[in-house]
Amino acid sequence: MTSAFEPVHVAGATLANRIALAPMTRSRAGQGGIATGLVAEYYTQRASAGLIITEGIQPSVVGQGYPFTPGLHDAEQVAAWREVTDSVHAAGGRIFAQLMHSGRIGHPTLLPDALVPVAPSAVAAQGQLFTGDGMKDFVTPHELTGAEVRQTIADYAQAARNAVEAGFDGVELHGANGYLIHQFLAPGSNLRTDEWGGPVENRIRFAVEVVKAVAAAIGAERTALRVSPGNTYNDISEPDPQPVYEALVKEIDGLGLAYLHVLEHAPEAREATLALRKQFAGPFVLNPATEGPTDHRALSLIEDGVADLLAFGALFLANPDLPDRLRTEGPYNTPDPATFFGGDARGYTDYPTRSVV
Repeated sequence: MTSAFEPVHVAGATLANRIALAPMTRSRAGQGGIATGLVAEYYTQRASAGLIITEGIQPSVVGQGYPFTPGLHDAEQVAAWREVTDSVHAAGGRIFAQLMHSGRIGHPTLLPDALVPVAPSAVAAQGQLFTGDGMKDFVTPHELTGAEVRQTIADYAQAARNAVEAGFDGVELHGANGYLIHQFLAPGSNLRTDEWGGPVENRIRFAVEVVKAVAAAIGAERTALRVSPGNTYNDISEPDPQPVYEALVKEIDGLGLAYLHVLEHAPEAREATLALRKQFAGPFVLNPATEGPTDHRALSLIEDGVADLLAFGALFLANPDLPDRLRTEGPYNTPDPATFFGGDARGYTDYPTRSVV
C-alpha cells in the first residue's frame, strides 16, 4: 500500500511526498502582471509540498481574465518569477507554472489597447466577473480566426519556454474551469464548423495541439494538463463529457507527459475519474471532491491507488505546513474566504505554521 508521504517520480525528479499545492488564483501580482516578493514568500512557505502548482498565469496579454493576475509573456515577468522559483528551490521545493488563458472569461477593462476577450466562438458566458471597476457582465468575445488559433498555440509554447527560463520545473496547462482550452472542448461554447469544432475529434484538437506544442518546446516530461470533465463552472455546458475526455487522453497518453491532473467537480464524478486514471499511463494527480472536508481522510485515495498525488486547495492555502499537519491528522487553520482574492499579506502569508500556533 502506497503512502502519501512516500516519494514519487515526476518530471524527471523525485518529489519528497505525494501532496501538491493546487493551483489557486490569489490576485496578488503587481502592476504589469509581475510576481512580487509577497508572491515568493507565499509559495516558499508551502515548499514542503511534493509539488507546488502555481496560480493561473496568463501566457499572453489577451489571456488575462482577472485583476492582478501574473503573466509569463514578457522579460520583466520572467525575471520576477525567477526570484520566486529560486526561493522555492532553496527551500527544497518543486514548482510548476500553471498556464491559464482565460478565453471569454474576462473583460475589456482588464486588457490594454482596446482588446477584447477571445474564444472559440462569439458566445458570451452568462454571469459577471470582478474587475478593477467592480462587477461587470461578461461580454461577447471575439471569435478566433484560424490564424489566431495557431498564434494562440504558439503563445502557449513561448510562455512555456519563458517558464523554463524563469526556473520552473515544468508547466501545467489549465484545461478546466471554463477557461480557453475547456471552451474548445465544450459544445456549448464551441460552435465552430472548421477543424477546431463540431465532432469530438475536432473539439479536442486545440487541447491536443497546445499540449504537443508545449511538449515540443520544453519536453513532454515537463508538460502536464489539468482537466475537469463535466464541470459547469464559468457557464460551461458538457452534456456528455466522458467520450470527449477519453478521446483527449487517448491522444496525449503516449507523449510521456509529466502528469494528468483531474479536478473533480462533485463526488459523483469519481467513476469518470477512475476511467481516466485507468486510461492514462503516467502520473495521475487528483484534486478530489469529497462528501466532507478535504483533509487527511482524502489520503486513502493514494493508498487505494486512485491517484499518485493529491492536490489540496483551500486547506493548503490556510496551512502552509500542510504535509506535516496531514501526517498527524491536524489540527488545521480555517481558511478565510474574505481574503482569497486580492489584498495584501492578510490571509495570504500570515497563516501560522503549527510551530507558531
